[in-house]
Amino acid sequence: MRLEPELWDALLEICEREGQDMSALVRRVEAEGHVGGRTSAVRVFVLDYFRIAATEDGHAAVGHGAPPRLRAAIQTRSAA
Repeated sequence: MRLEPELWDALLEICEREGQDMSALVRRVEAEGHVGGRTSAVRVFVLDYFRIAATEDGHAAVGHGAPPRLRAAIQTRSAA
């Protein structure tokens, strides 16, 4: 499977976070039946994984709070 170095790094980070080895995780992703092959399935999985983590619920779960632009917009509205 050919991936960009950044995607390999992201996939490794996911494996560490989820406590899975890479081959097991890739098999799991493949089993979901994404159209377009293994490499495409892994790319979409990595994107989805971090997009879900970047939701407000995801940020709250790890204690990030609101993203800076959203925080600024909220402060601007409340000051008006």
